[in-house]
Amino acid sequence: MTSESQQRALITGASSGIGRATAIAFAKAGIDLALVARKPDKLHVLQQELADLPVEVKSYSIDLSQIDTLAAKLADLLKDFGDVNILVNNAGMGYTGGLADMPLTDWQTLFNLNLTSVLLTMQAVVPVMRAQRQGTIMNVASIAAHNAFPTWGAYSASKAGLITLGRVLGAEESEHGIRVMTVSPGAVNTPLWDTETVQSDFERSQMLTPAIVAQSILHAVQLPHSAVIDEITLMPSGGAL
Repeated sequence: MTSESQQRALITGASSGIGRATAIAFAKAGIDLALVARKPDKLHVLQQELADLPVEVKSYSIDLSQIDTLAAKLADLLKDFGDVNILVNNAGMGYTGGLADMPLTDWQTLFNLNLTSVLLTMQAVVPVMRAQRQGTIMNVASIAAHNAFPTWGAYSASKAGLITLGRVLGAEESEHGIRVMTVSPGAVNTPLWDTETVQSDFERSQMLTPAIVAQSILHAVQLPHSAVIDEITLMPSGGAL
């Protein structure tokens, strides 16, 4: 069992962007880390960067979109790393394209990663948190969940689903000492904008930085356990994006 004083976190999508920044912020705060991402080389670089800090850091190369094998891989992770009392569901993908002609395979790929993998990851840690009578889950959604941005419909739907998923799980698990929170940032300057599935010309210098979002996540999970933030909406001060 994890001691009540030691925080131990599982972070998905940890090799870049918000996940990487959150891992760094958590490690500096003394939180042990299980880092999950697809690319082992990037995870290794991050693990080396954190090596001088007095925390345990382990990395796990897992493709969260492979939902048929995900539950087993997460079970192996928890067996190796041990109990966790914080989960940050950050892994996800962006997608732009009109809903009317979106290929079903694209829709399924997006929802497998952005929503179904989150459900499976939460299902993996909930029994551990129930046993501890304590746990915090932070889901990284998006302001797109609350707005009708043309060509962002599928992404928006996946993030809106994520918010509702978190709210319902929080209501179901509060009696077990588990709290579920969501952060919904505006545009964040991450590698998402460089991916093949996203076509956009937003001005990236006006976006939030991953470090700003990470600090918000850290602050939320370190609140006394008698308090919970249902959702943080975090926007760039220069205007809505």
